[in-house]
Amino acid sequence: MNTVEPIRNKSDIERMKKALHGRNLLLFTIGINSALRISDILALKVGDVRGKDTLMLKEQKTGKTKQFRLNKSIQKAVRELVPADAKDDDWLFPSRQGTKPISRVQAWRILNEAAERAGVDVAIGTHTMRKTMAYHAYKSGTDISLLMRVLNHSSQRETLRYIGITQEQVDDVFESLDL
Repeated sequence: MNTVEPIRNKSDIERMKKALHGRNLLLFTIGINSALRISDILALKVGDVRGKDTLMLKEQKTGKTKQFRLNKSIQKAVRELVPADAKDDDWLFPSRQGTKPISRVQAWRILNEAAERAGVDVAIGTHTMRKTMAYHAYKSGTDISLLMRVLNHSSQRETLRYIGITQEQVDDVFESLDL
């Protein structure tokens, strides 16, 4: 399995958003703002998010119940990108047939094609969205122990490795100090 990275540069995130539209932009927006795994994102129905400010679901991987607030970016994307005629029991990310959601492979293709169009030179995969959210939360000051809980990780080391804190970034800490 290839290792994917978070999108560290906010301008790369904006370029990705511009390279996507409709359902695919909604997928990316929810992915980078929720820390959900792709299996949980693709299982969402319109009624899970439309007109809601909180999402509660049972994580497919862990079986744990997860509840969190839908931030303004997700709420805005849902208002603007979910078709007005979509029913609550419709898939949020329908395949062309509409009887099932898009596949994990299709989600991967969507993200990689958008990255190529946007000129984003990052190892992209569906997990990139989850890692991007965690990376930017950490960089904005979210305590590592809280981030561990958000991601359901068992150690700080696992979380730091997961969000892609590199040796270069560790070195920068020491270089920036001049006490």
